[in-house]
Amino acid sequence: MRDNVLSLRPLIVATGLVLAALTAPAHAFSDDEARKAILDLRQQVQQQNEQSQRAKLQLADQIQALQQEVAQLRDQLELVSRQQPSAKPGAAAGGSNPPGASAGDPQEQAAYDGAMDLFRKGQYKDAAESLAAFTALYPNSQLAPSAQFYQGSSRYALKDFKGTIEQLNGMVQKSPDNARAPDALLIIAGSQIELNNRAGAKATLQRIVRDYPTTPAASTAKSRLQLLQ
Repeated sequence: MRDNVLSLRPLIVATGLVLAALTAPAHAFSDDEARKAILDLRQQVQQQNEQSQRAKLQLADQIQALQQEVAQLRDQLELVSRQQPSAKPGAAAGGSNPPGASAGDPQEQAAYDGAMDLFRKGQYKDAAESLAAFTALYPNSQLAPSAQFYQGSSRYALKDFKGTIEQLNGMVQKSPDNARAPDALLIIAGSQIELNNRAGAKATLQRIVRDYPTTPAASTAKSRLQLLQ
């Protein structure tokens, strides 16, 4: 029995050597593939990180540009909303009536003038409340469209952008031919930009250019449209 085992030992050793020879290349091939896969993965991760960084920088530039656009538009809209209507012919200098409009009732005129005085002083919350009360008391007044415009402007100054859009949309729908209608639409567009509704702002600005082409608001709308492209 021992002799048999001894005689098989060379065969066992040889078999082991053959198996080692056969399995070693397989292991070496597997390790090379793994190393290559790791290197490829690292390269992909690096490329993705670089792309992500570029995207972040581009987004930061876009945000900065949009913030500048909003700031410019806000400054212009503040100027528009602060501008007082020209006094009608024959009215006293510094009068607060819009062109061609006046109140036949002294009490009605006093209510309007009081609300406008609050607006001129920058007391926008009180002005908005007083102008809302005026339009509720005198809904058919010739001064109502102007009161609605300055009520919306007051809400814009208070950063109530949704309220501004609702208020001024109502004013334009009721009085599309009013001298303040294109300015109201301009403030609506500014509010839409503040709410990040760029598509809505474009549509509103295009409406100004289409419906009120000869007004100063149309010129402003054209320049704003170029910035929103």
